[in-house]
Amino acid sequence: MKHLTLVEFVAVVRACAGDSDEYDLDGDILDVTFEELGYDSLALLEVSARLKQEHGVVLTDDEILGLSSPRAALELVNGSPSRGVV
Repeated sequence: MKHLTLVEFVAVVRACAGDSDEYDLDGDILDVTFEELGYDSLALLEVSARLKQEHGVVLTDDEILGLSSPRAALELVNGSPSRGVV
């Protein structure tokens, strides 16, 4: 699987939860927490489902709910070549 980029990740977030009311998602948001961005656990679970559907990335609920920021999400998804890909 190719590495997921921030642009691709943001597209998934937008499709699942819409734009952030707090931040410009096209800006420097790598280290902004999902809470600061205005996304709750339900939004993150929807992101996880969409990542599986569109990108073949399998994340457990505990993994996705434990993420603090887009950087953490990208590191988890891209960090291991054997990351659970369907």
